[in-house]
Amino acid sequence: MNHWTEVDAYLESALIPADPPLENALADSAAAGLPPIAVAANQGKLLHLLARTAGARSILEIGSLGGYSTIWLARALPPGGTLITCEYDPKHAAVARANLDRAGFGSDVVEIRVGAALDTLPTLTGPFDFVFIDADKANLAAYVEAALALSRPGTTIVVDNVVRNGAVVDAASTDPAVQGVREMFDLLRGDERLDATAIQTVGSKGYDGFVLARVR
Repeated sequence: MNHWTEVDAYLESALIPADPPLENALADSAAAGLPPIAVAANQGKLLHLLARTAGARSILEIGSLGGYSTIWLARALPPGGTLITCEYDPKHAAVARANLDRAGFGSDVVEIRVGAALDTLPTLTGPFDFVFIDADKANLAAYVEAALALSRPGTTIVVDNVVRNGAVVDAASTDPAVQGVREMFDLLRGDERLDATAIQTVGSKGYDGFVLARVR
């Protein structure tokens, strides 16, 4: 894993310049005691590029944490574009709001909805052009269903942390996160509304992976 981290550091130094708003978002999240589970810089840049490639004018994020990935996504918006991010924990939401404001994304561009996402999502009006799901894994299938209800043909959906250090293959796992991921894959397997793939990843965040899907 140390070698994976070294490679990530090299890739980031080669392709991602120093970025104070993003670096400060991570520092302030750590100072506030938030868990160190934000996406890596190269993964944040991937989200940014995917959202730009999709031409997203409206983005939905499920799981704000400290707003690090939110900043990457908000930067992909064209003028007049908007992003809604859902965060369960009011403390996390407050840190994210401060980080977003400092990065230049006020509430007119990025709105944070605080509360359980499964309560918040039915109150939203779609369609969204791009959806990033990075919240509690036990509810992933329900989040994908909710995202589909807020999507249109062509919407891109990305779901993070779906390999679980390889534990996703263990049907007998008692880990709710693993079972939640497997339930999501069962949904994807049989849902004709989505065209999806999944990619394994290694890096500074360890061994994991993500789903990339497009609404048909």
